[in-house]
Order: sequence, then structure tokens, then C-alpha cells
Amino acid sequence: MAIDRLFANARFADGSRGNMLVRDGRIVAIERSEHRAAGVDVIDLDHALVVPGFVEGHIHLDTSFYGDTWRPHKPCTKGFDVRERVAFQAENVAAAAPMDVRARNQLDLCIGHGTTNMRSHVMVDGSVGLKSLETILGVRDEYRDLIDIQLVAFPQSGILSSPGTPQLLDEAIKLGANVVGGLDPASFDRNVEGHLDVVFGVAQRHGVDVDIHLHDAGMLGAFEIEQIAARTRALGMEGHVAVSHAYGLGDIPADTLKKIADILARSGVAIMTNAPGSRPFPPVATLRAAGVTVFSGNDNIRDSWWPYGDGDMLGRAMMIGYRSGFYTDEELGIAFDLVTAAGAKALRLEDYGLHIGARADFVTLKAEHIQEAVVARPTGRSVFKGGRLTARDNHVVKDAGQA
Repeated sequence: MAIDRLFANARFADGSRGNMLVRDGRIVAIERSEHRAAGVDVIDLDHALVVPGFVEGHIHLDTSFYGDTWRPHKPCTKGFDVRERVAFQAENVAAAAPMDVRARNQLDLCIGHGTTNMRSHVMVDGSVGLKSLETILGVRDEYRDLIDIQLVAFPQSGILSSPGTPQLLDEAIKLGANVVGGLDPASFDRNVEGHLDVVFGVAQRHGVDVDIHLHDAGMLGAFEIEQIAARTRALGMEGHVAVSHAYGLGDIPADTLKKIADILARSGVAIMTNAPGSRPFPPVATLRAAGVTVFSGNDNIRDSWWPYGDGDMLGRAMMIGYRSGFYTDEELGIAFDLVTAAGAKALRLEDYGLHIGARADFVTLKAEHIQEAVVARPTGRSVFKGGRLTARDNHVVKDAGQA
């Protein structure tokens, strides 16, 4: 028999206070008062700020070394080179701890900070076949009560340049991946249309979404985005496609950026940015003003691409706000939106948020409001998935069953 659970003395982002009633893992009532229903299990939140669970929109569970032996970063020999970084990654992964162990370490880190939904890219290409995906699928099943995870079949070694990869992407979706990925169609595979034919072909055959890594800079990157948007519209896939990184949007003229932003908005193509420290990144405010969905993720955490990353989406919101020059309360609210509601929209999470009927996935914070949460990144959080405590003070509570 399901137990009704009343989360009392909650403080919401709009400044109101009240109670939240949860039944079968969903919010069934929000009372903006101190009234308490009888006959329910009561959890006193002690006037903590309650926010929706964080959405980790882009991460790599298969390649992180978090919790493993420290591996010094190896710079590329000539600037940033995707192929060289992939080669470094292969060397490091071959000597690393088992993938399932490293994936669990990273999941515990993210859940402890408040992530309740995640999209992870997992290598699927001629270099690794389906082995990495099979491992991460097993870990996903193990963590199904703690976090919802979408998996992207990610062709890290290219599609056309990696023999057998088109067929592997098909098999990956059949095996359990939720999204089909791509990688720099122009610079990596040197065939934009051929690359997109494969990616969107898999998406159409299996009815799944698309999420393409795009590192290419300047006008080349802008051109590829236009081609992705055109393909999205032609296939009626508005709202089902994301471009991750899109560095080129950060180093093109303002009038070109406005044109591309309008194209993205009309096409319903979302943009993921993690505001990496040494590279241009998409201008968040300009894109959002045009109506583009912009969301975020930690991307790599202590892996072959860089040594940084702590799994905290509030920290990512702060980083994006800092690099974007966000100072006003409205702008800090935008930074927060990137790791919550905007991420939920990009991942098409229909039952997300703090409203009646939504999944009771939320985080309690020691902050007066979301603006303070972004700049202070408070500790002492409690994380709830379906109304069940899953983490407290950065530690996962796998067998709690209750608050």
C-alpha cells in the first residue's frame, strides 16, 4: 500500500511557503499554508528552499576517471585537436579502472549534488563496438531508482571514417540507447550531408532524438548548424534535436549570430553549453532572447579532455553566469533555468517541476532564493527522487526508502 508523504515547511522560489503532498512518487497537492493533512508520513523541511532536481544535460559516464588514479592532462601537440584528444582518451581508458566502477563513482558524485535526470553520451563506433554501451546500460539499470538516465549512442571516432559505425548506431538504439549522436560532420568526417544522412536516418527509423557534438569554430560551425536545422525542419523533428557545444556560435559576427539564432528558434534545435574555460561558447542571452532552448551539462569530469569537474549543476550554472557577465537577479535566474527547466525541455521531460502531477524529484537548499543558490552553491543539500530521499550532504542514500 502506497504511503502518502507530506513535505512540510517548504519554501518555494517565488517566496511562498507551504506543504507538498506526495503519493506514488508524484506531487498531488501543494498547500501554500502551514496546514497539515492527517494520516500521512510527515517530513519537516525546516523552511529550506525547495527546487526541482537538477538536469545534467551532457556528460560522459564511460570516460571519466573520477575516483580512479589521477591522470595528468596531456596537451595536444598543435592546439585543440579532436582526433588527438580521442587518441589520448583511448590510451587512458585502456589503463583505467573498470568502466562500471568509474561510472558509479561519477553517478554518486552527481546525485549527491542534486541531479535527478541525466543525459550521458556513450561511445559507440568501430573502435569499441557496443561494449561500452552494454556496460553503461547495466549501471543505468542498477541506478534506476536513484536517477533517470538517457543514453546517447555517440560515435566518438566518427561515422563515415569509422567502419561499421552506421550499423552499430542502429544496433545501439535497439539495445537500449535513447538518442543518436554525431560528431563534427565537416571536420571529422569531412562529409556533412553523408554524416547527417546516417544520424537522422537512425533517428527516423527508431523514433529517437538527436544530439550532435559540434566543436567546429566560426563560420564552418555556423554552416553545420544551418544544415542540422534545415534537416530538422525537413523531417518535422522540431524539439527533438540538440547541438552540444556549438563553439562556433561564440566567435561569429553579431549579425550572423542573430540570423543563426532565429534559424535555431524556428527549427526547435536546442543548444547545450558548459562554458568551457578556454574556448568561445554560445552567447546564452542572445540565443534565449531569440527563443532558443539553451541548457547545460558538466560534460567531461576529470578525464582525457580536462582535469576539472565536480558534478555540481549549481556550479555549472555559476560558471555560465560568470562567463556570460550575468549579474542581475533576472540573469542569475536564467543561469539557474539552464540547469533545471530548460534542461528538462531539451530532454523532453514531461513530468518535471514543482507542480501537481509532476514527479516528486527535488532538492532542498540552504539559500534564501535561487539567485543566492547560483552564486553560493550551498552545501548541506537533501535530494529526493519520487519523494524518496536519495542523497544527503553529498552522500548517496541508496537504501533509505524514506527521508
